[in-house]
Amino acid sequence: MGGAPVTGPGPGVPVTGPAVPGVTGPAVPGVPGVVVAVDVGTVRIGVAASDPYRILASPVETVPAPGVERVAQIVADREAVLVVVGLPTSMSGKAMSASAQMARDFAEKLAELIAVPLELVDERLTTVSATAALRASGKKGKQARAVIDQAAAVALLQGVLDTRR
Repeated sequence: MGGAPVTGPGPGVPVTGPAVPGVTGPAVPGVPGVVVAVDVGTVRIGVAASDPYRILASPVETVPAPGVERVAQIVADREAVLVVVGLPTSMSGKAMSASAQMARDFAEKLAELIAVPLELVDERLTTVSATAALRASGKKGKQARAVIDQAAAVALLQGVLDTRR
C-alpha cells in the first residue's frame, strides 16, 4: 500500500511536534467512515473502531505486540478512513518517554502498510479511565488484563469522536 500521512494535545487532539515520516492529518470532516484507534503496548496492542457515523467506539481486538501487520489488516477489513494511535503524554503535555517513542515507531511502520491517514493523539489518562471502568464493571486481575488494552483504545477513540463532533 502507499503509506499514509501521520500527525499528531488533550485526549483526542492531534499531537504537535516533530513530524513522523508517513504520518498525516485528519480525514475529511463530515464524511462518514470508520475510525480505528490503536493503544500500543510492549506486550499487547488494543484496537477499537467507530461506527461509520463516528458516534460510538467499540472494542475490536487485543493483538500481541508487535502486531503491526495484524493492525493493518484490521484497518483494511474495517475499511477505515482514519487511524489514530495513542501517544503517551505526560500531564505537562510532553511526549518524550520510551513509550511515546514506541508509539511513534509503531505509527511509522503502520503508516507504511495502510492507505489512509494516521494521527498520533494524546492518550493521557485513557488507561486510568479504562481501568476504573473495568473495575466498576467487576473485572479484575487476569480478566481485566485480557481486555484493558481494548478498553484503553475505546477510551482513546471515544475521546477523539467526542471532540470532533
